[in-house]
Amino acid sequence: MKDTDIKRLLYAHLLCIFSIILSIFIPSFFLENFSILETHLTWLCICSVFVTAVNLVLYLVVKPNASSKRSSLSYKVTRFLKCCIYFLMSCFFFHVIFVLYGAPLIELVLETFLFAVILSTFTTVPCLCLLGPNIKAWLRVFSRNGVTSIWENSLQITTISSFIGTWLGAFPIPLDWERPWQVIAVGKAL
Repeated sequence: MKDTDIKRLLYAHLLCIFSIILSIFIPSFFLENFSILETHLTWLCICSVFVTAVNLVLYLVVKPNASSKRSSLSYKVTRFLKCCIYFLMSCFFFHVIFVLYGAPLIELVLETFLFAVILSTFTTVPCLCLLGPNIKAWLRVFSRNGVTSIWENSLQITTISSFIGTWLGAFPIPLDWERPWQVIAVGKAL
């Protein structure tokens, strides 16, 4: 049983990585002058949509958690709406955290919010797909010894790694790149 779960988990992660790679190449066929560097905001949106879609499909197909006893349409709609609200709350929460850590409040609000959306996509969406809008399950999984399956262990590792990667990626930003001698050195290098 564990070997099949490990294989399914490996395939799920490979498909998520493949979706990120596809989000780099597919938009260039449909959007004129698409480039990750020049149209980075568009790419952030596209990448977020691709990863969310792949996560939703994977967790619906693979079904790593046991199916709920409730299968009524109203229960499913309520659960879906709760998940959407949790996702939006996490986006706004991350946005506030980024602003508190020094992101511009007014000047780059769209960039900061899209960064919050992409972080929510890599952290909150898998949690919502696997655990649903159940806060007790989230607390159990992210407590010290609360993991009960390999899927929850993977969820814990990828979520924490996303946070650490975000912090490490943003760590060099506050360096003083606007000093006159740095601007001149960069201008001469170009």
